[in-house]
Amino acid sequence: MIGLVVVSHSRKIAEGVVELIYEMVDKDFKIIPAGGTSDGRIGTDPIMIKEAIEKAYDGDGIGIIVDIGSSLMNAELAMELLEEEIRKKVIILDTPIVEGSISVAVQAYISNNMEEVLKAAEEARTTKKLQEQF
Repeated sequence: MIGLVVVSHSRKIAEGVVELIYEMVDKDFKIIPAGGTSDGRIGTDPIMIKEAIEKAYDGDGIGIIVDIGSSLMNAELAMELLEEEIRKKVIILDTPIVEGSISVAVQAYISNNMEEVLKAAEEARTTKKLQEQF
């Protein structure tokens, strides 16, 4: 099964997104929060992200969803620290952290197909919340 890692500068945000997703998918689905730093501060930690990837990985692939700024840089650094076997199956998804995480998780859960997961990430990134009102 494709696993997911939610990376946020805030531990509470990452854990909250994961909690929300588990309202929609089975608890056996691997989605791991990687929020904050190891000492509890706001920020991101490449070692925590690497460990989350390894925890979520079961052979099919991993999607990483990041929030802002250095979370992308630290996710990329975490990927460099992975064994090659895992690294080649990890992709950072360009999608909003809440809407994208939900769309991607549901798609990964029902299809286990990375192409469809990428499509769900793209759709979540480009879908408007409001229709033109004027």
